[in-house]
Amino acid sequence: MHSAPPPRTTSARIRSIISGSIGNLVEWYDWYVYSAFALYFAPVFFPSGNLTLQLLNSAAVFAVGFLMRPLGGWLMGTYADRHGRKAALLLSVLLMCAGSLLIALTPGFEQIGWAAPVLLVLARLLQGLSVGGEYGTSATYLSEMADARHRGFYSSFQYVTLLAGQLLALLVQLGLQQVLTPAELQRWGWRVPFVIGAAAALVALYLRRHMAETASFSEQQAAEADVVTESKLRVLLRHPREVLTVVGLTLGGTIVFYTFTTYAQKFLVNTAGFSREQAAQISFWTLAVALVLQPLIGALSDRVGRRPVLLFFGVGATLGTVPLLTMLAHTTNAWAAFGLLVLAIVVMSGYTAINAVVKAELFPTHIRALGVGLPYALTVAIFGGTAEYIALQAKQWGMEPAYYWYVTVCAALSLLVYWRMADTKHTSRIEGE
Repeated sequence: MHSAPPPRTTSARIRSIISGSIGNLVEWYDWYVYSAFALYFAPVFFPSGNLTLQLLNSAAVFAVGFLMRPLGGWLMGTYADRHGRKAALLLSVLLMCAGSLLIALTPGFEQIGWAAPVLLVLARLLQGLSVGGEYGTSATYLSEMADARHRGFYSSFQYVTLLAGQLLALLVQLGLQQVLTPAELQRWGWRVPFVIGAAAALVALYLRRHMAETASFSEQQAAEADVVTESKLRVLLRHPREVLTVVGLTLGGTIVFYTFTTYAQKFLVNTAGFSREQAAQISFWTLAVALVLQPLIGALSDRVGRRPVLLFFGVGATLGTVPLLTMLAHTTNAWAAFGLLVLAIVVMSGYTAINAVVKAELFPTHIRALGVGLPYALTVAIFGGTAEYIALQAKQWGMEPAYYWYVTVCAALSLLVYWRMADTKHTSRIEGE
């Protein structure tokens, strides 16, 4: 049994969007805590005297977590399209809680040897499965819950909460840096944020239990009540153009996002030479700017359309990545580094603020969560999940600028997709237009 569609009032939409978004925040906090604290726990799990090699190993595990995201996108996207957006969102937050708790409790290499990195990999696989299912389902939920006139604005809160989760991870890091010594952080303090994440996931679970189901899904479920439905994956494969559009939309966006958010902190330390504390502070305020930009650009897309905003991102990322990263690598001034990263974030927001709604608007209700989640997760696993590893490997080989050009080429490929695609604001397949 599925709950009745919620009343289409502004207050009802806002309550549902907040309930869904808080859970999204907690999930992404748990996901990004790994990256934020890798500088501290990498020596615990991967003993070596070389910081770049330690970070390379931790980045490899970060990438392994992404390998589960397509499976999560497939399994939970199918589950969301069959049993409801709410049910899938409850399951994803449970998996994230388990992964965070496992990382918090796993002993280091000195205590249990190679079992330590193995358990770390297992935890990231659970978290990857969770996040893989979270993206498509939450993008679908927020897009379906919004009204047509403000869909870009409301759906932008997926990345507002995603960035808020990342900010919260950095805020916890900054707080622990103030109360613990670097030795204490490396010895045991890095476990604290994972305990916080597991506890917060339980709070998110409670909030999601009280969410309303979307009207689009409830109506679709009622229409299919007496129909034997076929495989959702088979149905999705009848929409190859839409699937390939999601891949093209995501390719440049995911690499730019992970370069200038999760990898930026390591880049500031390992390449530009800032201290860990300086890098954390710069990253925190950069992400704070990004958080504010998301709803503004989402609302802009409701006025001018999705395609012009995507073109802004594509052109900016293609032309600006190489000079910006080159300057960032050679700056020693924290304000200059902050300014350069803000420029990158402004451009990046042309993708992040609206990518969820654009993808949701491509698909009909009965395969929307799967259609958004699976091709997105595959693309992120291949390109976003390997971005840090490729960047660090290029540095290890003495070819770091080659990574700048890699990001540029991927952004240019996405720009071609944006140039040729229709504006989904005017061709949306979400009901209630």
